[in-house]
Amino acid sequence: MATIRLHIIPNAKIDKAVGEHGDAIKIKLRAPAVEGKANIALRRFLAEKLSVPQRAIVLEHGAKSRDKVIRIDGLSEAGIRGALLGTS
Repeated sequence: MATIRLHIIPNAKIDKAVGEHGDAIKIKLRAPAVEGKANIALRRFLAEKLSVPQRAIVLEHGAKSRDKVIRIDGLSEAGIRGALLGTS
């Protein structure tokens, strides 16, 4: 189980992890930041990129913020960073 910080940019042209924002991973999402749509899109994006079921992704903090803390069961922080940012 790993906990990781994310910085979300809603209303982007594509869904993509674009780099780092301090110690957080910056992710652009097409979904707007209204009615939880960006949070749903984030879980879907992470599940697809990390090959885990959506139920393994838990939003710990930041439901109404661009800065979020996500817990992902079954993966290490290094594994998550590597999969999203293309590093080992």
